[in-house]
Amino acid sequence: MIQRMILALIVSGAISYLTTPAALKISHRLGAIDIPKDNRRMHKAPIPRLGGLAIYAGFTISSLLLLNLDRELAALLAGATLMMAMGVVDDSRTLSAKVKLAGQILAAMLVIYSGIRIEFITNFLSPAKSIIALGWLSFPVTLFWIVGITNTVNLIDGLDGLAAGVATIASLSLAAVAYLNRMPEVTIMLLILAGSSMGFLPHNSHPARIFMGDTGSLFIGFVLAVISIEGVLKSATTIAVAIPVMALGVPIVDTTCAIIRRFLNKRPIMEADKGHLHHRLLEQGYSHRQTVWILYGMSLFLGLGAVFISDADRIPSMIVLLMVIAVVTTALIRIGLLRKTS
Repeated sequence: MIQRMILALIVSGAISYLTTPAALKISHRLGAIDIPKDNRRMHKAPIPRLGGLAIYAGFTISSLLLLNLDRELAALLAGATLMMAMGVVDDSRTLSAKVKLAGQILAAMLVIYSGIRIEFITNFLSPAKSIIALGWLSFPVTLFWIVGITNTVNLIDGLDGLAAGVATIASLSLAAVAYLNRMPEVTIMLLILAGSSMGFLPHNSHPARIFMGDTGSLFIGFVLAVISIEGVLKSATTIAVAIPVMALGVPIVDTTCAIIRRFLNKRPIMEADKGHLHHRLLEQGYSHRQTVWILYGMSLFLGLGAVFISDADRIPSMIVLLMVIAVVTTALIRIGLLRKTS
């Protein structure tokens, strides 16, 4: 198993790294170039933005080589391919928010009808770990989870190397959870995603030669959302629902605060602003690299918390969860994530 895990990281990482130059050429050919036009952009020069093609290649090819192609994996790859294709069009020509949402719903429905659903949640308030069946609510809850997580990763993609690094840490954290819960195929799948993201990082780290674009962020978010259902939310682990939320904590917290902030400021929820985590840290004087590493550290802290509670008893899990909530809340207040933006 260990050899297979190492192979998953190496193969996916190598494919992603070696195909990034091809993604760069395709970006120029399709005109998928990010040209800074406003002060929200952190870069000053035009940057190609189809790097997500390399991440997609690393994940898809490695999955076909190293995993058994069953109905659920086929549905995941089909939905992920739709996300990638929609991202390419958006990065090249720009799609409306309604069209992107429709595409995300369609991709989510593909995996839901293949059998990948959140069918129950664990009642962590019960010492006996009782199960609450969702019944007909399974469909809308799963749909909301997939679409929601897909967009959180998309919104965190604001600095060189940020989304790829956070995705790597989240994937490794969830892989550790899956391994501890004896889910070998899910573990390999998550390591493939981690390797694909890591292989792209050398090209994407500051100063970036290429961005992953919506091609990459939508793809990664979708895959993480679906695999977390298979690997964690279907388990009866104590407070199982908290595990992927913690592992994906940085993009989830950033997106949640953005929605609350825009509501309080009476701004459209879909309107972009400069109030995200990375913007706030940059405002406080941290450099580009320092900001990215701080957010990596936050992701690692939350990821380790997720791994701990996945293998701990109810009381220790609750204590750690409350500690994490307290730390995150304090950090959010200090950073000023809900503060009004100009």
